[in-house]
Amino acid sequence: MRATLDKLISWTGLLLAVVLLVAGGLLTWASSFAGNQVHDQLAMQDITMPAKAQLETKAQHAALDQYAGQKMTTGAQAKAFSDHYILVHMNAAGGGKTYEEVSGQYIQMTDAQKASPEGQKLAGLRQTLFMGNTLRGELLTAYAFGKLGAIAGYAAIASFLGAGLMLILGLFGLAHAKRARESAAVAAAKVGTPITA
Repeated sequence: MRATLDKLISWTGLLLAVVLLVAGGLLTWASSFAGNQVHDQLAMQDITMPAKAQLETKAQHAALDQYAGQKMTTGAQAKAFSDHYILVHMNAAGGGKTYEEVSGQYIQMTDAQKASPEGQKLAGLRQTLFMGNTLRGELLTAYAFGKLGAIAGYAAIASFLGAGLMLILGLFGLAHAKRARESAAVAAAKVGTPITA
């Protein structure tokens, strides 16, 4: 009976090892796919990270100095550029106002007000903030996909380690089941009873 239980548990562990191997393979593929897509899509944009001389604040230097002058190809670069370069310039241009606020202000103007120099200036600011928001959204999406790819990579490693552990435990369990069966056979032979497990 003990040998049967050991076999059942061991085969379950081996099956789990196979499932974890498959999961690890899929997670590795997902990680590689996400990383390659982020790299390729950002590289196509041909964005060069700002030089140190273009940075104005300590926060900008802290976030962007490590990437100064490089081509943007990673999600981390995209997030740093988005949050510490584009957003800073958007806030400076809009005086801290969001695109939604500026656009709402522009929409409420009459046609004559829109045609005035102030209206034209507001229209330009609206367009600038819209383009900044759009670019930030795209860059932060690249960052998110890059982060998800990295998480998938860590999960793949955990799956492979779990598969290895389940394989070892399953094999030990089968070896133990064999020893338990042999022990039961020896004990049964001594008392003359048939083996049932």
